[in-house]
Amino acid sequence: MAFDLASLLGQKNPPLVGLDISTSDVKLVELSRAGEKDFKLERCAFEPLPKGAVVDGNIENLEQVSEAVLRVLKRSGTGTRNVALAMPAASVITKKMILPGSLTEQALEFQVESEASQYIPFSMDEVSIDFCVMGPTANSEEDVDVLLAASRKEKIEDRVAAAQAAGLQAKVMDIESFAARAAVERLIEQQPNGGQDQIYALFQIGSKVTYISIMLNGEVIYERDQQFGGNQLTQDIVRNYGLSFDEAEMKKRQGDLPDSYEMELLEPFLENAALEVTRAIQFFFTSTPYTRIDQIFLAGGCSMLPGLVEIVAERTKLSTSVISPFKGMELGSNVNEKTLRSDAPAYLVACGLAMRRYG
Repeated sequence: MAFDLASLLGQKNPPLVGLDISTSDVKLVELSRAGEKDFKLERCAFEPLPKGAVVDGNIENLEQVSEAVLRVLKRSGTGTRNVALAMPAASVITKKMILPGSLTEQALEFQVESEASQYIPFSMDEVSIDFCVMGPTANSEEDVDVLLAASRKEKIEDRVAAAQAAGLQAKVMDIESFAARAAVERLIEQQPNGGQDQIYALFQIGSKVTYISIMLNGEVIYERDQQFGGNQLTQDIVRNYGLSFDEAEMKKRQGDLPDSYEMELLEPFLENAALEVTRAIQFFFTSTPYTRIDQIFLAGGCSMLPGLVEIVAERTKLSTSVISPFKGMELGSNVNEKTLRSDAPAYLVACGLAMRRYG
């Protein structure tokens, strides 16, 4: 399967579900249209992955991943077999180029491939590349902005193979950060005045990595990732209470831990998380021309830890909220609303992938 940036940017419209294969679990979201602009959440489900099945975004045990995909399909009840998948941002090289707008499509493709070798530290035979014309270049009517994306073929093929082994057909290969932003942009549009001229900072706190994306008027003005995530808390639980990793993860989610857990482990972890957020914001201020953030959005599996939103707001002195990508959506009969309230922030990427069906 080609690494299809045109599909990534929503230029195709197959019926599909979003399938997010992360380090800790597999998540699925299926959406339908509700009116002209918004969505109805038809189904969502997740299945945990065994530790080591996916490491640093790379599929290490294809059988375990494909089995988890089969389980999540069964749990969700979906009959759709077309899926949108995503690559971790660290596995994809993206580059914006400026090229003459007068080039034919064939000439543009040749020019992109010629220039791509400057940015890709691998043999061109080892990578899949794609590009999309984003629009006219600012201050230059004769040129266009072109976005190039490239990734190692083997990494793409691993994800496609995991889907195929579960009887699925991969139709779109996205980038996790792009998919997350698509979901967040919908939420920003719901803000007063459509979020115009407001700076939003998204912190997706995953199992190992926190992804940071700062947006202004539909543009990403800053992004990076930090090696910090919920696995640190899980490992602390393992060490303190003599549990297996999977047991610790389950008890952390269920809140089924000794009374000492909150003071000895949870509170120090929350302090550390708030410190990571504060440091990231300071680094944003010192490395860009910007001097303010208007709103912090927290997402990812860790964002629902009790007390996190309060301590981040207190330490940063900024308005902070945990976001659900399904806010404002109609809920289908297959959706458990009670479960969704606690799990929704972890579905940001899967929701963004499901939205690709509609562009």
